[in-house]
Amino acid sequence: MEDDRKDAVYGTPQKYDPTFKGPIYNRGCTDVICCVLLFLAIVGYVAVGIIAWTHGDPRKVIYPTDSRGEFCGQKGTKNADKPFLFYFNIVKCANPLVLLEFHCPTPQICVKQCPDRYLTLLSARNTRDFDYYKQFCVPGFQNNKGVAEILRDGECPAVIIPSKPLAQRCFPAIHANKGVLMVGNETTYEDGHGARKNITDLVEGAKKANKVLEARQLAMQIFEDYTVSWYWIIIGLVIAMVLSLLFIVLLRFLAGIMVWVMIVMVILVLGYGIFHCYMEYSRLRGEAGSDVSLVDLGFQTDLRVYLHLRQTWMAFMIILSILEVVIILLLIFLRKRILIAIALIKEASRAVGHVMCSLLYPLVTFFLLCLCIAYWASTSVFLSTSNTAVYKVVDDTACPLLRKTCNPETFPLRNESLQCPTARCQFAFYGGESTYHRALLGLQIFNAFMFFWLANFVLALGQVTLAGAFASYYWAMRKPDDMPAFPLFSAFGRALRYHTGSLAFGSLILAIVQIIRVMLEYLDQRLKAAQNKFAKFLMVCLKCCFWCLEKFIKFLNRNAYIMIAIYGTNFCTSARNAFFLLMRNIIRVAVLDKVTDFLFLLGKLLIVGSVGILAFFFFTHRIRIVQDTAPPLNYYWVPILTVIIGSYLIAHGFFSVYGMCVDTLFLCFLEDLERNDGSAERPYFMSSTLKKLLNKTNKKVAES
Repeated sequence: MEDDRKDAVYGTPQKYDPTFKGPIYNRGCTDVICCVLLFLAIVGYVAVGIIAWTHGDPRKVIYPTDSRGEFCGQKGTKNADKPFLFYFNIVKCANPLVLLEFHCPTPQICVKQCPDRYLTLLSARNTRDFDYYKQFCVPGFQNNKGVAEILRDGECPAVIIPSKPLAQRCFPAIHANKGVLMVGNETTYEDGHGARKNITDLVEGAKKANKVLEARQLAMQIFEDYTVSWYWIIIGLVIAMVLSLLFIVLLRFLAGIMVWVMIVMVILVLGYGIFHCYMEYSRLRGEAGSDVSLVDLGFQTDLRVYLHLRQTWMAFMIILSILEVVIILLLIFLRKRILIAIALIKEASRAVGHVMCSLLYPLVTFFLLCLCIAYWASTSVFLSTSNTAVYKVVDDTACPLLRKTCNPETFPLRNESLQCPTARCQFAFYGGESTYHRALLGLQIFNAFMFFWLANFVLALGQVTLAGAFASYYWAMRKPDDMPAFPLFSAFGRALRYHTGSLAFGSLILAIVQIIRVMLEYLDQRLKAAQNKFAKFLMVCLKCCFWCLEKFIKFLNRNAYIMIAIYGTNFCTSARNAFFLLMRNIIRVAVLDKVTDFLFLLGKLLIVGSVGILAFFFFTHRIRIVQDTAPPLNYYWVPILTVIIGSYLIAHGFFSVYGMCVDTLFLCFLEDLERNDGSAERPYFMSSTLKKLLNKTNKKVAES
């Protein structure tokens, strides 16, 4: 009675069909409307890209811009030999209004080189140093005015100080001398009236400006580390690829042994991590400064500082110990279920062994995703740089025209300039007031939405292709004799020919949820300063709900694509049948599927942990490969993290094939149990291993 009620709620089990022999070949197109909608959306996306490429100018991102809106260092312009941007008074750039107005309210010019000496306008005037000083004045400067008039008109800076280029911009070269911050070798400077002042005020202003650039300096140092270590990073990723492939090949023949060896190796790797953390913790005992707490130290851009604290290694040791205990407890309580998972992995190993080209399919998915990312990124850059130059009135005094839009060519001749004699029409930022410029935000949202849609479509195409290939293996009574010649290519062709619309439908639903999540994140960032607790609570609830919804849709889509690959039904029908089938076998789903996922996770941890430890010992100069050693680095964690993340992505790509194989075989296994009973007329298609595990047998056909 209970089973009957369950069937009534979650549909009826599949009935025996004597003509069903696996993935149906005689099928028709599904969800044609969604296919047409995707085609129209792609046409619109291409049109947006063409418009963006027509109006955009990536030079606005690469090259700095002077007060006239002209690029510095750009070939083909009059500033081609002037690659650096010089600020007349960089102290004004530390003003908080800069973040609101998106420009620094001081004249900016392109120069050939940053200043390398300390000079003031008063001290350099009428001396040989003035020839050097004039290169930091506005282009076309004529030395026919007094000092006060030059400073009033903003034609020359009042003082130049030793500077260093950073991101093609000149910033003060600040250094410490006996605990005193200095710029160059000077501690005082002359103002515009000849008075000597302490340069500390200038240094403090420069410090504020430099703090804004700390993140950029960190990024530059990280980039330098990549330039000298990219060769070894690639070697580490190749090692991860070889280990992943070797692991899968060995898993095909020694699935049970490999799973248990993998479990033991993960426990040993975590154990070594705990031991290493304890040794570092003990080594730092008694060293000066090692007992400083992480809270007292605060955030430091040089992350190596934290490795000299005992508390850091204690935190690492606690985290690894908790992870070790959790894994051991899970293994103790799930030891019987692991045997069932091993049987599924063995069956998946055989399936992958007969469809070996499936291991290369993630490269196709990766290539298509790279195309989507490249198109989205380039379109986004061109859209963000398709604005026109906007000029605004800038003045150091109170002026009614302050921050109003102006035209630099006509501003000196207009009557408005008479209201503010000292005002300047200066380049502010890139923007615009046309219909196209007002639509830029909407175009950026459409760009992001299409990226999600196409990326999800590429992933869906891979899932349907792999599911079709592995389903051909399961539903072959004599494996592999009854399998098609090229199951992967056949499944790929069926997916594109008949089910582009269904894949577009499932991808569209997921893309809508993802773009809503992005908009919620944007609103959350904008509302962080708000004190409305109810709004914050509502935002957290919405973000949590849509996160859960996205996870559920991904799970449902994955199983719906398997049903599409097998039966050729439309998306809604496939999703409903897959959901009902899983709900009718919810216990098996919860145990077998999740335990298998857990074992795959352990495999990823083993590969990532092994490659990560090797990278750690190499880049910290603790081991050498042949005669080569690691290059000198600013932060050795940069290549280590890159290798670890890359190794995880590579391992994930290989194991995703295995995961899709297990999910497909599991769904086919459930269908097999409902369709057949092991009789001569309705034999099971499952392997002998699964039949023994479930005490199922096929009765022999009576000989005539």
